[in-house]
Amino acid sequence: MSPLDLILEPLQYDFMVRALVATVAAAIVCALLSCWLVLVGWSLMGDAVSHAVLPGVVLAYVLGAPFALGALLFGVLAVVLIGAIRGTSRVKEDAAIGIVFTTLFALGLVLISVTPSQTDLNHIIVGNILGVGMGDLFQICLLAAVAFVVLVLKRRDLTLYAFDPLHAQAIGLSPRFLGGVLLGVLALTSVVALQVVGVVLVVAMLIVPGATAHLLTDRFGRMLLLAPSISVSSSVLGILLSFWLDASSGGLIVLVQGGVFALVYLLEPRRGLLGRGLTARRRRKQRPRAGSPEREAPGEDAAVLPRGS
Repeated sequence: MSPLDLILEPLQYDFMVRALVATVAAAIVCALLSCWLVLVGWSLMGDAVSHAVLPGVVLAYVLGAPFALGALLFGVLAVVLIGAIRGTSRVKEDAAIGIVFTTLFALGLVLISVTPSQTDLNHIIVGNILGVGMGDLFQICLLAAVAFVVLVLKRRDLTLYAFDPLHAQAIGLSPRFLGGVLLGVLALTSVVALQVVGVVLVVAMLIVPGATAHLLTDRFGRMLLLAPSISVSSSVLGILLSFWLDASSGGLIVLVQGGVFALVYLLEPRRGLLGRGLTARRRRKQRPRAGSPEREAPGEDAAVLPRGS
């Protein structure tokens, strides 16, 4: 079987086509958002919101409402509760996040255990991308489109907020409003990724692509292009592998993304672990011997990287 057949054969099945479309939509918007989450330092907030939506999904099933509605409501509720605890008590932000998301996640687990259902609600936890129907696909694409449009339209303001919120405030922007926009898109994006990889692994799609792109470039504009490219290619590969290996789709999507991050972390020429070691070794070899009148001419490797790279 040729490599082309390995790619084309899964596309003969409608459920695989729907899975790929939903995965690409989720991968793009998650990767875009991950760029800001990595810079702002909101990785734990992404974990909190992605877990906190679980009881909303279960209650939506019980009431016969769309899963996205329940998840979105509880995602926003989690953000509000975290802000309220942080702002009205001595509890710090990381502790408030831990309290809220573990409590809401536990509530979701309890609701699953006591809810009579002919549907296995455990797929909410681990994802069920191969079971996405046309209604689910429309919902995923619609929410992804809304989140994408908001991020694109507010990208300059959000970027300034991520790098220098004091400067953003000085020129008339509201850091509180921009933070609220970012949190709202985070809740929306968590709903989008929910059916792709499940509640437990959503945070990986929200963090890994941005972190990988951050290792590859110092320019935020390039980062916004690299992260979706990495996320989409890794996610599509994960879906195809799940078809041929008959394994967890969500697990393989995240595993491939993690593998790409590991390769970049090790091999990236300027920031990779092995790359830095090889560069330092090459520089040592190029140093003139003691007493030699010759001095090493500055080359490309001697360029000073921007602070924080």
